[in-house]
Amino acid sequence: MDFRYVVCDVFTDRPLTGNQLAVFTDARAIPEPMLPLLAREMSFSETVFVYQPIAGGHARIRIFTPGTELPFAGHPVLGAAFVLGAPLQLETVVLETGTGLVPVALQREGPRIVFGRMTQPIPKVEPVPEAAAILAALGVARAALPVERYVNGPRHVMVNVETQDQVAKLTPDFAALARVTADGVSCFAGSGRRWKTRMFAPGHGINEDPATGSAAGPLACHLMRHGRIASDEEIEIAQGAEIGRPSTLFAQASGTPDQIERVEVGGGAVTVARGEFRLPT
Repeated sequence: MDFRYVVCDVFTDRPLTGNQLAVFTDARAIPEPMLPLLAREMSFSETVFVYQPIAGGHARIRIFTPGTELPFAGHPVLGAAFVLGAPLQLETVVLETGTGLVPVALQREGPRIVFGRMTQPIPKVEPVPEAAAILAALGVARAALPVERYVNGPRHVMVNVETQDQVAKLTPDFAALARVTADGVSCFAGSGRRWKTRMFAPGHGINEDPATGSAAGPLACHLMRHGRIASDEEIEIAQGAEIGRPSTLFAQASGTPDQIERVEVGGGAVTVARGEFRLPT
């Protein structure tokens, strides 16, 4: 059995930075039980498996972490759009995900794709009864904004700490955090257009994620809902430096604090490797 894949670095324009992603460009022949095993073998934050479309998109994708399947995730969608958009020569690639159709608008310089912008599912906002235990596991005394959960497929808890330096110095108790919540926990600080974030998801087998596109949209929503940015104001998010994978994400939310109408997240990606698994039948 031969299964080909592409590796790209997402939310960056420089190879060997950003968030790594493996894309199996034709997964039709891969047996179902092998999908999580291949994702675990790759050992990236996420691995994408591509199938023929069935719901009006250009391709259908399934997304796996080393421990579970996700209905939607940001850097896998963006990276898959870069990988598939190159041969398709489309201005917009529409991907079928577990949360529905996700369009990704692609910008090119000549034949090369240099930027992609996805329209994300609008997240649902929920309270976080376990907020105090999450803060304790993070080693954070208090949050500067209400701690809230955003659900757009994945589940992200938003924790605003006081300064970007405090974000950089966080040393969570990962075992305690995994006991308290299976959600990703996004810790952030900043002002105006520029924000710094770190994402911890030990419950998914990922202690720290280099770039979390599915949390970038909710971050813009959270900031808009609590009056830190205006509707349609784009923010630039720095993530991943603490684990040697610096990443840059762009996000904006449109609407009102009571009614979010549109969420967009963008960034770059670069292909760094191609390979194949050759497994005995």
